[in-house]
Amino acid sequence: MKETKGERRLFASKEFTPRFSEVDSMSIVWHGSYPLYFEDAREEFGKKYGIGYLDIFGNGYYAPLVDIAFQYKKPIIYGMQCRVDIYYRPTAAAKIIFEYEIRDIKDNSLCTTGHSVQVFMDKNYQLMWMNPEFYENWKKEWKVTE
Repeated sequence: MKETKGERRLFASKEFTPRFSEVDSMSIVWHGSYPLYFEDAREEFGKKYGIGYLDIFGNGYYAPLVDIAFQYKKPIIYGMQCRVDIYYRPTAAAKIIFEYEIRDIKDNSLCTTGHSVQVFMDKNYQLMWMNPEFYENWKKEWKVTE
């Protein structure tokens, strides 16, 4: 992911090796494993920047996924050493949007790209149409307001 002039990109990375239980009979990572790799990246990002699920919950909200997609560029094979990079994409909407890249550590080749969208719900499961105050403060702290 490239930064544009004047834009600050928050990102985190998590290395992983696909487990045997994550591959199919051809030793290729099964499609259902990719959301788990993205989840690991979101947890890593949350730890790094203080916006993890427990931080959100502690402020009185949930952040369920409403959209997740990925595109295959190169197969991930059992035993490969990989890295998932996660990038925060600022938006004015009451959403958390991430972009992902999974790379082969051996040659840094791109294996997968993707994105996810999370929204905010209060603890009564009501969708929030405006950004919660804690999230606005978080964006200001990290200088990622749009």
